[in-house]
Amino acid sequence: MLTKRTSPKQRGQIAPELWDDWRWQFRNRRRTPGGLGDLLGSQIAQANPLQRVLRVYRWAVTPYYLSLFDPRDEADPLRLQCIPDAREITFSAGGTEDPLEEDSHSPVPGLIRRYRDRCLVTVTNRCAVYCRHCNRKRLWHRKEFDLSDPETDAIARHIEKTPAIREVIFSGGDPLTLSDVRLERILARLRAIPHVEILRIGSRMPVVLPMRITERLCSVLRRCRPVWFLTQFNHPREITREAAEACERLLTAGIPVLNQSVLLRGVNDDCRTMQELLYGLERICVKPYYLFQCDPVQGTDHFRVEIWEGMRMMEKLWKTTSGLCLPRYVADMPGTKGKVPLQPVSFL
Repeated sequence: MLTKRTSPKQRGQIAPELWDDWRWQFRNRRRTPGGLGDLLGSQIAQANPLQRVLRVYRWAVTPYYLSLFDPRDEADPLRLQCIPDAREITFSAGGTEDPLEEDSHSPVPGLIRRYRDRCLVTVTNRCAVYCRHCNRKRLWHRKEFDLSDPETDAIARHIEKTPAIREVIFSGGDPLTLSDVRLERILARLRAIPHVEILRIGSRMPVVLPMRITERLCSVLRRCRPVWFLTQFNHPREITREAAEACERLLTAGIPVLNQSVLLRGVNDDCRTMQELLYGLERICVKPYYLFQCDPVQGTDHFRVEIWEGMRMMEKLWKTTSGLCLPRYVADMPGTKGKVPLQPVSFL
């Protein structure tokens, strides 16, 4: 069952033509200490640990995503994903800023190549919502940037000289923070390379800003096919009518949509919540692809679930849930080691 559309009260009586405009949503993100005070109350927001978090890691949340949860409920699973937490800087179990060693596998700026046949392009470090569990929080230390034309040309030249690369993954940050014109220019430049067969877009926009999935954007992606779209729903309450309609627009344009969840403590680490999420994705024709063990990124320790807990949950799901909506539970390993399946002993 889909989460209902946000009510006029939740929207703050915003005119529908503004609320449904992704540019308005993006411009009106909460992203300053003052905005945090409005959400949490000035006394909480001004507490020293929280102010220190904002000096280390940026934050932003769209009006749409904010309307889906109660920011004053500290245990709200959607709030946990996007509101700064003092534990990001006060609690550490040994995480690192770059646990997958992406920086050491970057032959040119903006390009990460951990695998022989595919590469990842970080087109920006900007997001509509800065997820507190992000595995690239290190990029938040820099000012917001987009890939420049010379950087795009350098990436294209490297790929042209590397015929083994057949897939290019566009990530960031969120590549859909770029304008349609700029995005199409980058996609088309790399799609024109003869040995590049597949493009992938990694974006959380269907979840946090579904208005961004416009018909014009879908036309851009259609022209660059074959394109696969990978998003990240982590909780069933994120599957709203707006989100479902955004995914439907992509599917209608011939763009397959897959989901890559992250296993997060307090968000989706119990069997009932995860099953509801998976069934919800199946209903909107979004294929659950991966369930990632949360990477040991500095500032995310409080989100991590013990691997054995995740495996026990997956064992229950495998016994009770349709195989069509079961993701692969994996841990992404450093460097070129890739994704390691995590399966209960009884299934080995």
